[in-house]
Amino acid sequence: MVTEIDGGAIVYKMVDNKPQYLLEKSATSDFWGFPKGHIEGKETLEQAAVREIKEETNIDATIDTNFSVDAEYDMKNGHHKIVTFYTSKVEDPKVTLQKEEISDYVWQNYADARKTLTYDNLKEILDKTNDYVASKWS
Repeated sequence: MVTEIDGGAIVYKMVDNKPQYLLEKSATSDFWGFPKGHIEGKETLEQAAVREIKEETNIDATIDTNFSVDAEYDMKNGHHKIVTFYTSKVEDPKVTLQKEEISDYVWQNYADARKTLTYDNLKEILDKTNDYVASKWS
């Protein structure tokens, strides 16, 4: 079995002292999730996450490595995927989508983002992320 390793991030901005999370819709399906992608060359997971955020949204981001959470799942092609998600707080971001991969995006509060996310494992990751983010601003 082939294992694919991805780096990604839960990108958020603060609005009225509450986090708004960036969700992306895949250009090839109805999937809503977070920025992520394969490691290229000798990239670290953090470098892959920063690059993917830039490629998919044109946001210059930095990664908070004090928090990470992994998602593991089997893909339809038979490959196993492991994604390490970090957090990335951004200030006043201007989003320009990579239309080949991302068809739409939204900034949503925690409750709405949880409803929008497609898969339960991503909802669980959002839960853990929101707890971490809340601990930083409460």
